[in-house]
Amino acid sequence: MDNGEHSLMSVLHMTFGRGWMWNCVCLAIGCRSCGGFRQALETFLTTVVEASYILDEEAFVLFAFILSLAASKPDEVRNAVCWAIEVGYRLIDTAHIYGNEEAIGEALAQSFKAGKIKRDDIFITTKLWCTHNRPEVMEEQMKESLEKLGLNYVDLYLIHTPTTFDREMKNFDETVTVENIWKGMEVLYNKGFTRAIGVSNFNLEQVKRIQKIAKIPIHNVQNECHIYLPQNEIIEYCKANNITFTSYASLGSRGRTSAQLPNHKLNWALTPDPMEEGCVKKLAAKYNKTSAQILLRHLLQRGIAIIPKSVNRDRIRENFDIFDFRLTDDEMKEMGAIKTRARLFYQEFMFGHPEYPFTGEVNPASDVS
Repeated sequence: MDNGEHSLMSVLHMTFGRGWMWNCVCLAIGCRSCGGFRQALETFLTTVVEASYILDEEAFVLFAFILSLAASKPDEVRNAVCWAIEVGYRLIDTAHIYGNEEAIGEALAQSFKAGKIKRDDIFITTKLWCTHNRPEVMEEQMKESLEKLGLNYVDLYLIHTPTTFDREMKNFDETVTVENIWKGMEVLYNKGFTRAIGVSNFNLEQVKRIQKIAKIPIHNVQNECHIYLPQNEIIEYCKANNITFTSYASLGSRGRTSAQLPNHKLNWALTPDPMEEGCVKKLAAKYNKTSAQILLRHLLQRGIAIIPKSVNRDRIRENFDIFDFRLTDDEMKEMGAIKTRARLFYQEFMFGHPEYPFTGEVNPASDVS
């Protein structure tokens, strides 16, 4: 069967088989940059740890966790990956902009050589940065990522943003549309550089535009999603079109307000904290769980892949402990009925680009004090 006929879910089934349980997890190391815009994004970009979880033979859900290693040295990144593999982590999510693909590649090579894992045992995701969204330069960055990772292919390649910049990240390139970017991604897919392709930080209209012209349909969408931004419309579209959906900022990203970019003023809106939401705290008390565990369980029961952030090892372990209870239908409806609506990440460095994905949105929580 041609790879183009498979969703990301199918690719994961083929890669890991149907018997993998939730302790099959993914480590994605956050940004360790060496200058310029990458260095400015160090506080933005974080480690992702994902666990695959089988609800039953037909329901395959990606479950994700974030560890912040933004200030980690290469040796620390390598050690973290090797440690994760030792304890059973099998999915690794990174990105070109994170600046750590080489360190991850060294850790993988060490694990391969030691016989701890084989290439077929591990699922690797990386992302195309917006300075290389033009199809004619896309393969250059793809090959660079593969060389750093020490691999012949990745399992999933995502477009990190729908907007395109020049190589120096100083100016917009307004000539490149999302359709143009996707056609370039299909070339990479057909050349065997990646087994699945997807998008991140795209709105529904952009996803639909791609689907209309796609020869290879979108396999995965990764967007911000939490109780204040439930993303119902795009998630329903993804489900109807066999596209997996991954959520980031699932717990409200408490640390986001400390992030700033040189030459880019970021005005973080004051927003309520999902973990302090009344019904969340009530359910946490009922089930003897933390607010974070309730929020994660809610998204998990919606069939969404989750990427909450934590820099605390105990909290990361705690995040896994959500499989011994289940929210009732009424409790799911109660959480879904929360009226507050707020986007936490407006990706302001993209403001003004014709493909900026959140044009027209007003943050109703911007005046919260």
